[in-house]
Amino acid sequence: MKFTLITGASGGIGEAFARRLAAEKHNLVLVARSEEKLHRICDELMLKHGITAHYIALDLIEFEADKKLFAETEKHGFEIDWLINNAGFGSMNDFTDLELDRELQMIDLNISALVALTHRYLQPMREKKSGVIINVSSAASFQPIPFMATYAATKAFVTSFSEAIAEENRPHGIKILALCPGATETNFFAVAGMKDAIQVKGMQTSEQVVETALKAVGRGRTLVVSGLANYFGSVLGTIVPDALITRTIGKVLRSKVGKK
Repeated sequence: MKFTLITGASGGIGEAFARRLAAEKHNLVLVARSEEKLHRICDELMLKHGITAHYIALDLIEFEADKKLFAETEKHGFEIDWLINNAGFGSMNDFTDLELDRELQMIDLNISALVALTHRYLQPMREKKSGVIINVSSAASFQPIPFMATYAATKAFVTSFSEAIAEENRPHGIKILALCPGATETNFFAVAGMKDAIQVKGMQTSEQVVETALKAVGRGRTLVVSGLANYFGSVLGTIVPDALITRTIGKVLRSKVGKK
């Protein structure tokens, strides 16, 4: 039986993907740390849409978590034909004021876990010559961002990595998308340790981001920036010198972290 595996599925964009794809009759494997939330979502979606939904409560930062997750789906005979790597988090502060362990965990989750899961599930997709992988990156991936240095750098990796393997796998019938949302109505800012969220006019909902992603997959895109303002910002980031962009963003964010 075919399944869509979604990481970070207990809230935000991951939960929005689960709800949208369940409505489109995808069977689901939902992964996150919160067993209670996953259990509730699975029960609701199975009852409402008549699909099969399985959850795996797992912290992907844990040692060999990707190996454990792959073994679990193999044990149950789940054929993962869609993989949505959504799990991730950010931080915001002067880099020297941030906890080093937390920054390294961010790298582990945003990059290492994503690469590991992509590699594991891409192998059987190649054998079947079909599959979809959506790697959730960020509009922050197009330029260095002071006071969010590690986060922006991890997402730059995700965007570059996803576009590269999308081309590698194009002849094999596998669609790979780097999804780059901007500020979205999720708990991202709270997790990042921001007392006041960055207020962006026209901030998107998770459902709007998912809609953008699914349209892009249908069109065979390898990269999509969700939201018109974010798109123009990404274009600007490729034209304007990094030094000017970082100086400008730094002035805006410096007050957010209480730096002079």
